[in-house]
Amino acid sequence: MATNCVACGKENLDKDTIGINKKLLGLDIANFYCLDCLAEYLDCTVQELLDKIEEFKEEGCKLFEGK
Repeated sequence: MATNCVACGKENLDKDTIGINKKLLGLDIANFYCLDCLAEYLDCTVQELLDKIEEFKEEGCKLFEGK
């Protein structure tokens, strides 16, 4: 099932984008943001989100395993 951004409608969000949404907004969320909209929603930069994704991957977070 394709996951689209609830704010701008960007289609087919990738696994890392979905993972960072769940990590920061809660595992049971139904609506997801693309990185641009998530950064705006959280008042941070896309680069900060990308850095966090890498940090969580290095920690072995299950939300960011595999492809």
